[in-house]
Amino acid sequence: MTKQVSTGTTTLTILQDISLEIAAGEACAILGASGSGKTTLLALLAGLDVPTAGEVHINGANLFALDEDGRARLRRNQVGFVFQSFQLLPALTALENVMLPLELAGNDRAREKAAGWLARVGLVERLEHYPRQLSGGEQQRVAVARAFAAEPRLLFADEPTGNLDSATGEEIISLMFALNRESRTTLLLVTHDEAIARRCPRQLKLAAGRLTSDERR
Repeated sequence: MTKQVSTGTTTLTILQDISLEIAAGEACAILGASGSGKTTLLALLAGLDVPTAGEVHINGANLFALDEDGRARLRRNQVGFVFQSFQLLPALTALENVMLPLELAGNDRAREKAAGWLARVGLVERLEHYPRQLSGGEQQRVAVARAFAAEPRLLFADEPTGNLDSATGEEIISLMFALNRESRTTLLLVTHDEAIARRCPRQLKLAAGRLTSDERR
C-alpha cells in the first residue's frame, strides 16, 4: 500500500509499499518518529483515507471496493477509535457521548450499556457531566468507554496518552489494555513511546514512510 500527495509540481510519498497482515485478537504497536507515517497508516487501515495504490481488507471486506457510506457502516459495526484529542462532542454529557455510537447502530439498550461501560472505567459519578467539566484523564476514560461499548472487533488507538501527564497516561493505557484483553479485540496502537509499545506482543516500526521492522515477542 502506498500513499502519495501532490503539492503543486511535487509528489510527496507519505507511505511506500507497506504490506502487512494482522491476526484477529492481536495487539500491535505502530512506532516511529514524528512524520514517519504512523497516523496516515492508521487512517488508511481504518478507511478514513484512501491509498494511492493498494488495498485494505478487514474481516474479508475490501474497504476501497466499498463507497464512503459502506466504509462508514463497516467502521460503525466493527471498529472502535481512541484519539489523542479525545474527540468528545462538547454539547453531550459523558453518558450521551458513549450512547451515541450505540444509538447509531440501533442498539435498544444504549443507555444501559453506556452507563455500564462508564462504571467500568471508573466514571459512575460523572455520567451527567459535560466534557468541559471533566479532566483530561476523565475525558479519555469516556473515549475508551465509547470505543469499547459498541463491542468492536478492531480497535484503533492514535497516541491515546499524548495529551495526558505521565501518571494519568499510565492509568489510561493500563485500563485500555485490560479492557482489550477482556474483549479479545484486535488492537492497533500508534505511539512514539517505546515503553507503551513494549506492552504489545507485536511492534511495527516506520521510518520515512517505510516499514523497517516487524517484531514479535
